[in-house]
Amino acid sequence: MKQFALPFAELAEPFTVEDFCPAPSNAAARDWLERPDAWSNARLVLWGEAGCGKTHLLHLWAQTRQAQIFDGPGLHGVIRPIGPVAVDDADLAPEPAALLHLLNAAAEEGFPVLLATRQPPARMGYKLADLTSRLRASASVEIRPPEDELLEALLTRLAASRQLSLPIHVRNLLLLHLPRAPGFYREAVARLDRLAMDHGARITRPMAAAMLAEMLAEA
Repeated sequence: MKQFALPFAELAEPFTVEDFCPAPSNAAARDWLERPDAWSNARLVLWGEAGCGKTHLLHLWAQTRQAQIFDGPGLHGVIRPIGPVAVDDADLAPEPAALLHLLNAAAEEGFPVLLATRQPPARMGYKLADLTSRLRASASVEIRPPEDELLEALLTRLAASRQLSLPIHVRNLLLLHLPRAPGFYREAVARLDRLAMDHGARITRPMAAAMLAEMLAEA
C-alpha cells in the first residue's frame, strides 16, 4: 500500500473511550493493552501507519494506568520515570540514548512501558545496539489498515462532531477517493466544515470534489 505524508496539521483529538472506533483492525492491539502482565520484559510496541489510532490507544492506556506520557521527538537527556510510561512516536526520538535510559530506568523500577511507533522493532533504524536489543525483546502488535466499516464510522463521527451534514453522494465521493488513512479523513472533514461556514451553504459534490483535488495535490 502506498504511504502518504500528511503535509497539513491534524486536529487535536479528545482521546476518550467514546471517541475511539473499535474494529477488527485494532482488536489485537486492544487485547494486548488489557494484558500488560503478558508483555515481554513489561514492554509493548504498538505499531502501525500514521493515523491508525496508536496515539489514541496510547492515551487511553495511560489514563487507566496513570502513566506518564512522553513525546518521542522531545526525549532528551536522562529521565527518571515515577510510574508506568507511555512514549508516543518512540521511533522518532532524536537521542536514542535518552530512550534507552528511559527504558532501563523503567525496568529498574518495575514500571510497564508502552511505545507507539510506525515501524515494528525489527525495522527501526536505531544504530544503538543496546536500544535495538531492548526494543526487539519487547512484545509488539500491529494496528492493521482500517476496514471500510471503520472508515465509514470515522467519517460519520467526524462530521457529527462538527454538526456537519454530508449528503450521501459527498460521503461516497470521500470514501471512494480519500487515501485509506484516518488522518486524511480528519483533514477532509475540517476543510469541508470551513467551506460550509465560508459559503453559508450545504456542501455540494462540486465543492467536495474541488476540495479533494486540492488536498490530494498537496499530499
